[in-house]
Amino acid sequence: MSGSGPDADGGRPLPGGVTLVVDGPVASVWLDRPEVRNAQTFATWASLARVPGLLPAEVRVVLLRSTGPDFSAGLDLRQLRPGGIAEGSVDALLPGSDAELADAIATFQQAFTPWRDLPAVVVAVVQGRALGAGLQLALAADLRVVAADAQLVVAESRLGLVPDLGGTAALVELVGYSRTLELCLLGRPVAAAEALAWGLVSRVAGAEGLDVAVDALAAGLLALPAPVLRATKRLVAGAVERTAAEQRVAERAAQVPLLRAAAGRVSRGA
Repeated sequence: MSGSGPDADGGRPLPGGVTLVVDGPVASVWLDRPEVRNAQTFATWASLARVPGLLPAEVRVVLLRSTGPDFSAGLDLRQLRPGGIAEGSVDALLPGSDAELADAIATFQQAFTPWRDLPAVVVAVVQGRALGAGLQLALAADLRVVAADAQLVVAESRLGLVPDLGGTAALVELVGYSRTLELCLLGRPVAAAEALAWGLVSRVAGAEGLDVAVDALAAGLLALPAPVLRATKRLVAGAVERTAAEQRVAERAAQVPLLRAAAGRVSRGA
């Protein structure tokens, strides 16, 4: 259940080293560039932005995964060289105006922003290092399950940059302002145990291994009725932006159809 690998039958390869594999209610989105530690290019981001629109309606759990020892080394730094590479070039963006450059960044952000809006629960499965854009992709998920050897690094300051793919809002939400500022400025690695203690990740795999931990989480999610899964995610995901009164209204709106369905099952003896 932890998801078929990128070479599975029926896998859909996309540009930039992304492969989508759908296995019933579970979809696995693979970063498959282990030779460069799953470094991400502009082509990678364009493909990730496409994936939500390719998911069948029956998918209830999405796993963000990667091949090789590291989840992702972040931005493929070859794109910063003069002329860049075929899959992306920062050089090609620089002659544009500031507004055009900001628009390009907005396009890149679309690879990271849609996962919270999906009705499915999105789980980042992290082994090894998640650096820069790699960590921001993990932060874009609803839940994060990491291997015991995982290291999470907000690495952008090392390049003279800021995190610009939605990660700062997610970090503040998860660990608060002070810790977020420290991580963004100093770029120090956060080990799995510390990340769990902070609430940065949901689970750390034990001796059973990462796949077993992911299987257990996915099984628990899939055991829930699909309407409950969708309604709960929508309710919790929106809570940060609502007042307490607005959240109570949202709770009532979510509960009404579920309560009717539950009463119907009881009356039928289900």
